[in-house]
Amino acid sequence: MSVPFGPILVVEDTPNVRELLVVTLRFKGYPVVAAHDGQEALEMIARERPSLVITDIMMPKVDGYSLVHQMRKDPHTASIPVLFISATYTTHEDKKFALNLGAIKFIEKPIDTEDFLLTVAEILTQGSEGIPAPMADGEFYQGYRTRLESKLRYKRTQAARIERLLETLPEEQQPAFQAMLAEAQDDAGDIQAELDELAAVMAQLNGHHPGE
Repeated sequence: MSVPFGPILVVEDTPNVRELLVVTLRFKGYPVVAAHDGQEALEMIARERPSLVITDIMMPKVDGYSLVHQMRKDPHTASIPVLFISATYTTHEDKKFALNLGAIKFIEKPIDTEDFLLTVAEILTQGSEGIPAPMADGEFYQGYRTRLESKLRYKRTQAARIERLLETLPEEQQPAFQAMLAEAQDDAGDIQAELDELAAVMAQLNGHHPGE
């Protein structure tokens, strides 16, 4: 099976992580381009025809799951291999959904550089072998909603644990945990916003309108 020969596309909304991945790959001689969210990535994929897409999952606008679903539905991009990287979506169910969606591999953050580079080399050698047929929209949205709901419960539980802990910590230890609390609350807010958007999309897919 032929393998596209464009650059590697790194899709990551966290600047320092994106830069680390880009520098690591370029140091090994790979041509690399980068996008900060899935929407920008789709535009770059159409323009650059990358040989591999390396993408985070939790991102604004279009996240990693939605990015890959759209890629797999388009015959022009369906065969481009995808490597998922994530610090949030790391459960067995998360990974299973990612692979069923059409990702070739899944790597957890923080990234082991040697393992990352070996995985990239293996994917580029193997190409798009073993990519499943595109997932139906209804199946994708249902699985996606389940993943989001699970992650929202986790983030809310994490925030509640930190809040309880803050009541007993010495004052000098509180700032670090207050920062953790703010991050957990922000993540929960982002996930809830994604769930709200997804509910509207699923309602349209089912022929209903929000509020009916």
